[in-house]
Amino acid sequence: MTELLKVSNASKIFHDGPIWRRETTVAVDNISFSIADDRPTITGVVGESGSGKTTLALLLLGYASPSKGEVVYRGQNLAAMSKQERFEFRRVVQPIFQDPFAAFNPFYRVDHVLQIPIERFGLASSEEEAEQLIHDALQLVGLRPAETLGRFPHQLSGGQRQRIMVARALLCRPQLIIADEPVSMVDASLRATILASLQTLNRDLGISIVYITHDLTTAHQVCDNIIVMYGGQVVEAGAVGKVIRDPHHPYTQLLVSSIPLMDRSKRWENQESPEPTEQKGRVSVGCKFAPRCSHAEERCWIAPPPLYQTDATRAVACVLYDDNPVLAQHDVSGVFR
Repeated sequence: MTELLKVSNASKIFHDGPIWRRETTVAVDNISFSIADDRPTITGVVGESGSGKTTLALLLLGYASPSKGEVVYRGQNLAAMSKQERFEFRRVVQPIFQDPFAAFNPFYRVDHVLQIPIERFGLASSEEEAEQLIHDALQLVGLRPAETLGRFPHQLSGGQRQRIMVARALLCRPQLIIADEPVSMVDASLRATILASLQTLNRDLGISIVYITHDLTTAHQVCDNIIVMYGGQVVEAGAVGKVIRDPHHPYTQLLVSSIPLMDRSKRWENQESPEPTEQKGRVSVGCKFAPRCSHAEERCWIAPPPLYQTDATRAVACVLYDDNPVLAQHDVSGVFR
């Protein structure tokens, strides 16, 4: 498999406070996976708030540098790129962020945010060609140019603004889109439209997507593969259908059990908490989920478990599966479809 983007044993550590009482936060902890260059896929990254998802997105985009390990684009470390190479990387790998309104200058019409990438990357040789590119991109994401262009951001809905950001990314002719919670701030009725647009880009235009979310339902709907993060670490990864329909790691099981059900007879307050109260105050230097895990053994507190490959398309970081082989090089893309 040729690799478009590869993350190798990447960690991101933040330090806060004065040097004599500095606090250390490990936001991303020893993560390895890759995005194929020859096979466009949608890879989900899920986890609760504070699990390291957004920090991982910043590493993938080159907006932050890993404290350890590396992020490599087509064989070249992002940290070692020249100005021109980084410029090209910015075109090929495009972001879509959570808050669509924050991406707009309220004093400019929405046309401005679409014209900038065309001018910056020299994507059109004339005003007519630029206008046609903008019209085509808007139509691809389900917007009518006549009803969208010429308006200010506040005159559009959140769903329309987010689809404009998808169109903006599309204008750059990317090969990879990093979408960080792209539907969390839009109405439920519009989520399907935006996610369908991303699926169309993947299927029809061959664009790979890393879809970062806390919503397992949408991840199951659109993704091919999934990475579940907790405390900056990968706890489970593999084919999305297997991971969500039959979760192995206790944390993934907790996430799946929190998905709202249509059956009103099953109430959340009647569900037993998986958190053992006698362990809550203990600090773990091993598995970060140990204080919340009813299966935690003494060895879980001492050293973090490796990723065990439980089948061809699944890996789990839990000692409950230590009779399985350890995943080679800790690289979860080895179990991706």
